[in-house]
Amino acid sequence: MTTGSVLVERQGGVAVVTLNLPGRRNALTLALKTELRDALAEVADDGGVRAVVLAAEGPAFSVGQDLAEHAEGLRGGGDAAFSTVREHYSPIVRSLLTMPKPVVAAVAGTCVGAGLGLALACDFRVFAAGVKLATAFSGIGLTFDSGLSFTLPRAIGDARTRELMLFPRVFTAEEAIGWGIAGETVDAGSVLDHARSIAEGLAAGPTLAFAETKRLLLASSGVDLDAALEAEAVGQVRCGSTRDHAGAVTAFLARERPVFTGE
Repeated sequence: MTTGSVLVERQGGVAVVTLNLPGRRNALTLALKTELRDALAEVADDGGVRAVVLAAEGPAFSVGQDLAEHAEGLRGGGDAAFSTVREHYSPIVRSLLTMPKPVVAAVAGTCVGAGLGLALACDFRVFAAGVKLATAFSGIGLTFDSGLSFTLPRAIGDARTRELMLFPRVFTAEEAIGWGIAGETVDAGSVLDHARSIAEGLAAGPTLAFAETKRLLLASSGVDLDAALEAEAVGQVRCGSTRDHAGAVTAFLARERPVFTGE
């Protein structure tokens, strides 16, 4: 599917969703945000897609909100400028975090502001070596959007998150991984291929179990021990009733490699 600002390519069980405004460094325009929101909803509901790659064309993954459009919205009043948080950013991040299949971010270039929010809402990240990242919000007098108040403290802890918001410096992918942001670095030219390879491996795995794992992790924040244990019990029953589980147990006992079909 080609919609202009966002491209969607399906190959086997993997869908690659690509931000496609390289001339604007994938600034998050209204068109791009709308198309991305709708594309992610579509691949989330597609039973033939078992893993997703979120990628970007050009030298930047995303420089965040298109500030020219934002300035125009400010001239139209606050509602015009900030309705996009509920209409676009929140649904996009919710889709990435709750999608019942793994999502791998292929971050081959600069990734700041809401672009960082998109990357952190994915389950795993492949970074170009030395790629530059930043929160950027306080530099223009704003606070978080794109789920960063939820994802960033979970990834790097509260203290480091506060530091990056109060003193919004540029940092590298290597620093971010050292702080606890899951991922790995590769040469810039290999980012998409490597991310696709990871997604292909995940697509061949127990995707229903992956979906349940994402659900449990998302629900774990703020619940007590009993609630967490009960959620695990429910999740095990759901996974235990699948053909993937029964087939994998049979394969294990026969000393064979399991084949997962997502059923």
